[in-house]
Amino acid sequence: MTKKPLLIIAEIGVNHNGDIKLAKKLIDKAKDCGADFVKFQIYETTNMVTKNAPKAKYQINKKNSKETHYEMLKKYEVNSNFLKKISDYSKKKKINFLASVFDLNSLNILKKINPKYIKIPSGEITNLPLLEKIGKLNLKVIMSSGMSNMKELDNALKVLIKSGTFKKNIIILHCTTSYPTKFDDVNLNAMLKIKKKLNIEIGYSDHTKGIEVAIAAISLGAKVIEKHFTLNKRLNGPDHLSSLNPLEFKAMVKSIRNVENAFGLSLKKPTKIETQNSLIVRKSIFALKNIKKGEKFSLENICIKRPGVGKSPMMWYKLIGKKSKKNYKADELI
Repeated sequence: MTKKPLLIIAEIGVNHNGDIKLAKKLIDKAKDCGADFVKFQIYETTNMVTKNAPKAKYQINKKNSKETHYEMLKKYEVNSNFLKKISDYSKKKKINFLASVFDLNSLNILKKINPKYIKIPSGEITNLPLLEKIGKLNLKVIMSSGMSNMKELDNALKVLIKSGTFKKNIIILHCTTSYPTKFDDVNLNAMLKIKKKLNIEIGYSDHTKGIEVAIAAISLGAKVIEKHFTLNKRLNGPDHLSSLNPLEFKAMVKSIRNVENAFGLSLKKPTKIETQNSLIVRKSIFALKNIKKGEKFSLENICIKRPGVGKSPMMWYKLIGKKSKKNYKADELI
C-alpha cells in the first residue's frame, strides 16, 4: 500500500504581469522545479472592486503610492484568450492548470476550458452566489481559508456540498492572509482543527518567507502545499516580493519529497539495510573462556558480544544452568 503523493502548487497568481511570454516562462520553470500545478488568478476588475477601493498595505510601494486597488488589478486582468493560451500551454507542458476565480463572469470564462480543479480564494469564502455556482460544477475544489473562522468555513463547505460538490472532492487550505506572513501569525495547529472539526482533507497555502513552515505542514498531514512563485522577486507587482524564485521553489519541492519519502508506511519493521546491519551491530551469546563438554553455562563462562549471528541475548536465562553439548573455545559462538 502506498500513499498518494502530496500536491504542490506553484501560485503564479498575477506574477505574469499581464505578459503571456512571462506566463509561459513561469509555467516552464514551475514544471522544471517539480510543481504539480500552476495556478493563476482569473477576475474581472469591474466585478471585483470599486474604483476607489484602497490597496492593502503590502501592495503599496513608492512607485505606485497613488495607484488605486482598481488600477492595480486592471493591469493584471486576463481575458478568455489569455486564459486559453496558458491553459493549453500547461497541458502541453504536462503540468496541471488551476485558477482562482473572484466573480461570476470569470467563472463562466473558466468553465469554457473544462477545468478538473478550481480554486476558491480566501476573499471569496463569504461570496454565497459564487460558492453556489462553483458547487454546481462538481469539480475538485481547493479552498483557501485566510481571514476566516470555523463558522465561516463550515458555512462555505455546506454551500458547496448542498449545491452538488461531493465532500471527498474538497480540500481546505489553512493560510494567513498577510504578505509575507510572520511566523507568529502562522497558527499551523489551526490546520489540524479544520481537519478534525470539519472532517475534511487539509493543506497549507504558505505566505511566509522561506520553506520551513511548508515542510512542517506536511508533517501535520497537509495533502496540498501552495506557494507563490516568481522568476524574479524584484519585478514590479504586488506578489513578487513574497514569492519564491525558481531556485528556492526547487529546493522546497526537493525537501517536501524527501520528507514525504521519510514518512514511509504505518508499520514498524526493519528495513533491508537494517536487517543486514543487525548482523553486525546486534550481539550474540559467546564463550567467555574455554568450556568443556558437560560443563554448565554460567555467568563465569559465557558473555554477550557482537556480531549478532548466533543465539540472541534474550535467550540468556534459558541457557544459564544448562550443560554444554560440546567443547567451546573462548570467543566461540554458542
